[in-house]
Amino acid sequence: MTVPPPTLKPLVGTAPAAPGEAIKSRIAAAVEANRAEIVELSHRIHGHPEPAFEEVQAAGWLADSLRAHGFAVEIPAGRLATAIRARMRGGRAGESRGERPRIGILAEYDALPGLGHGCGHNTMAASGLGAALALAAIAPELPGEIVFLGTPAEERGSGKAFMIEDGLFNGLDAALMFHPSDVTQLAVGALASEDVDVTFHGFQAHAASDPWKGRNALDAMILLFSSVGLWRQQLRPDARVHGVILEGGTAANIIPDRTRAWFMVRSADDAEYERMRARFEELCRAAALAAGCTVEVVFSGRASTMRNNQTLVSRFGANLAAYGVVDNPSTDNLGSTDMANVSQVLPTIHPEIAICAAGVPGHSIEFREAAASRYADEVTLLAATVVAQTAWELFADAALVEAAWDEFRAGP
Repeated sequence: MTVPPPTLKPLVGTAPAAPGEAIKSRIAAAVEANRAEIVELSHRIHGHPEPAFEEVQAAGWLADSLRAHGFAVEIPAGRLATAIRARMRGGRAGESRGERPRIGILAEYDALPGLGHGCGHNTMAASGLGAALALAAIAPELPGEIVFLGTPAEERGSGKAFMIEDGLFNGLDAALMFHPSDVTQLAVGALASEDVDVTFHGFQAHAASDPWKGRNALDAMILLFSSVGLWRQQLRPDARVHGVILEGGTAANIIPDRTRAWFMVRSADDAEYERMRARFEELCRAAALAAGCTVEVVFSGRASTMRNNQTLVSRFGANLAAYGVVDNPSTDNLGSTDMANVSQVLPTIHPEIAICAAGVPGHSIEFREAAASRYADEVTLLAATVVAQTAWELFADAALVEAAWDEFRAGP
């Protein structure tokens, strides 16, 4: 039995959570005032899906909107052509606190190959824009700096890891972003994960007249998938290994000399992940040896486990609850995200808010359609509001920023 998502309270007219109810009401009104632009962007990105590292249109649209609202925009930001950094100084930035705090508002916008926005990143791009625009509306009253970061390649490649290396997160005091889901969870776990490109090389021969002259790269690939299937019996319940064959040969009457697959290896524990990584590479080399082939194994796009900053989670949760949406914690269905990499370097939250009935699987056609629904539009606006309200609390309260950092420095 599916459970429908909650009825949302209106942004304007609903009493926000304390503290700062008056200015939080202004934040909600600013999101409402930009409703058409935010929703239109969500649907435009949804209708023009672009895979990891290729989000040229989405990044350009976001950059154009941010410039139009007074942000200083860098695109590309760092080495990634579709990464964005947009900044706006608060009108009180010259006070004794100087340029601090710097609060990061993040957005994702890559799509899944062959499926489109089956993870709902269109709503994340639009909500990030909405939060930035709401904060811009009150910027004259803020200390520090609003920093919008458009982050490519979450679905494959861990774009945020490159952005961390490029220094784009240096000096931030917090990183805030929401993710759509079928349930609302404020503190979301994440599996350590890495993409693995596996290529077997054999030797072609006629599959009927002289197959003994060939070395079958497809045999090696099938052996690898069989080995992974048997290995799963010994894996911990929260571990995952899964893959797809991208190249399997060219014709049935030719012994394949090249096959290629894309795997993902995941674990809820970083140390256990390292053991799995080494074991997976051994399985690849064993399959190559058995088939008389050679193999290339390339790991990329490492995502870490998640460190939820409870200081920030509690404030986001209080702000969200004012609009009728409460936490429904569950750790049964874990994925991976490069937002977890960010959580390893500064206080970070990555809460999920339901955009559809419970039970709709992510990375599916059903979830893709939900991401363009009227209900998802309302959640996008709500997420923009609550992210901006939580950011305002950090701008307004130096002790809250320090508490978030104290928690972070204390470790997991």
